[in-house]
Amino acid sequence: MCHSLSLPCWLHCPLRKLSLPSRKAPGVPRLRLLRNRGGSSENSRTSQRGYDRLVQEVRHQLVMLPRYSVFDDLRYQVAPDGSVTLMGEVANATLKGDAEKAVRSIEGVEKIDNQIKILPVSQRDDRIRREAFRAIYGDPTLSPYAVRAIPPIHIIVENGHVTLNGAVGSQVEKQLAVTRVKHIPDVFDVTDNLQVAP
Repeated sequence: MCHSLSLPCWLHCPLRKLSLPSRKAPGVPRLRLLRNRGGSSENSRTSQRGYDRLVQEVRHQLVMLPRYSVFDDLRYQVAPDGSVTLMGEVANATLKGDAEKAVRSIEGVEKIDNQIKILPVSQRDDRIRREAFRAIYGDPTLSPYAVRAIPPIHIIVENGHVTLNGAVGSQVEKQLAVTRVKHIPDVFDVTDNLQVAP
């Protein structure tokens, strides 16, 4: 299963037990996993606990990266054998290596496949990022999200194409974020991957 840092884990993990945060905090990273229901042996439970711990630790290490921002979107997969695949897009080139280094330091990680894409350097894209940030987080309806350590709406810009990833509290907030970005000069299109938190 692919995990996304821009979504609260209880929102994008359909096979996992939901641990719902309060309505005040959509987007707060939380991870609570179901135990393996398939087998009753102690080995199976221990193995599932080890896997669950590894999934949680990978998420924690990636969320804690000092350069991780709203202009990046990281995703990951953890295989039962301890292999980790890193995916997503980053505007800061050093973040790709930082993510791999952080995950490599986790006990139990056997192999890393780093597929993180470094977004091209572009003054136009940088300007679009700044304007999109102001348009979204400067809006009175969406501004409460800006005070979080990692605001929940991630803005990925590549050659004038904008993708919004993450979660918001309502359909109105989702539509507002997309509409605000569509009106920025030099934006060719906006891909809306925002999800509404229940």
